[in-house]
Amino acid sequence: MSQEEDFRKGIKEIYHKLMLFFSLFIIAGAFLLLYVLNPNLNVFNAKENNYVETPVIELDEDRVENGIHVRTGLISADGLMIVVNNCTNCHSAKLVTQNRMNKERWNATIRWMQETQNLWDLGKNQEIIVDYLVANYPVEVVGRRANLTDIDWYELKD
Repeated sequence: MSQEEDFRKGIKEIYHKLMLFFSLFIIAGAFLLLYVLNPNLNVFNAKENNYVETPVIELDEDRVENGIHVRTGLISADGLMIVVNNCTNCHSAKLVTQNRMNKERWNATIRWMQETQNLWDLGKNQEIIVDYLVANYPVEVVGRRANLTDIDWYELKD
């Protein structure tokens, strides 16, 4: 009986291996049929990265709108670009516009910056810069504070 049992075990082993082989064959055939019928199925395609290309916008740094240099906020007039090139290298244009001075004070300020802040020699550009600043950002004489407007006054009670 041991030969008969060995024979049956051998047959069962062959049977299991054949069943496994045919099962894999059927599964592979099903995937092949699925691919032939629908090749765009996500199972078969690797996910692609969908990048959006954004256009590069070139900004015109010397653009002037409504008489104002857009990048700095300075008034557009003769000497503007010389002022932009010489003054805004070290500090904001707002610092230039808030310091409203006359010609002598601007020249004194430029001399001070050259002596203490390592400002380079402006040469003939100094006159153009000072003329621009005096013409477009003159001294404002303020005698007293401005009148209050749009105030909702109320009566004090005794």
